[in-house]
Amino acid sequence: MHIADGFLPAPVSLLGYALTGGGLWFSLRKISKTYEDPQEHIPKTSLLTAAFFVGSLINIPIPPSSVHLLLNGMLGVLLGYYAFPAIVVGLFFQAVMFQHGGMSTLGVNAAMLGFPALLSGYLFKLRLSFGEDTPRRLGVFAFAAGALAVALSTLIFFGLIVTTIPADFDADLERSATFVLMVSQIPLIFIEGVFTSILVSFLRQVKPSLIEGF
Repeated sequence: MHIADGFLPAPVSLLGYALTGGGLWFSLRKISKTYEDPQEHIPKTSLLTAAFFVGSLINIPIPPSSVHLLLNGMLGVLLGYYAFPAIVVGLFFQAVMFQHGGMSTLGVNAAMLGFPALLSGYLFKLRLSFGEDTPRRLGVFAFAAGALAVALSTLIFFGLIVTTIPADFDADLERSATFVLMVSQIPLIFIEGVFTSILVSFLRQVKPSLIEGF
């Protein structure tokens, strides 16, 4: 679902870089204020950045097209404010090494995945407002957080594509194709919600400290 070079007007690409710069500034500022030792979480962030890098390259055939894992909800749940810089680094290496996305659209792609990841982190943390952190509540909020990030990223992606169709393209045909692709993303929303819920429930049993994203 990464947007490649040449699909977006230059002003939109520049706006994407501005938003990503703001997201990085916000995340790094929160990290420096939230944690006594920000470097303590770098190994976990590096490991999950690598998982994000590899996971996004795995295609799942869902007719009439195929989708790939986004995993930005998982990063938001497990990394909190570290998720945004992790996504920027992962997308940069995907663009450089595999041309998955583009350098001119790196800012747009990072904002499209990064901000929903932060919102998912907040949603996952919201469970603590309901009292004791039971296994069922943990799984439900993890599912909702994993699904929310993918749903928001999908809406942003297709909103950008539909509103920036070049004048020389067949707009009706492009909108129809875009709608079909959007429908094919719906199963992925459920898949990532289930995956995040199972992963978080497993980590709660074997290493609870890893789910302390904030």
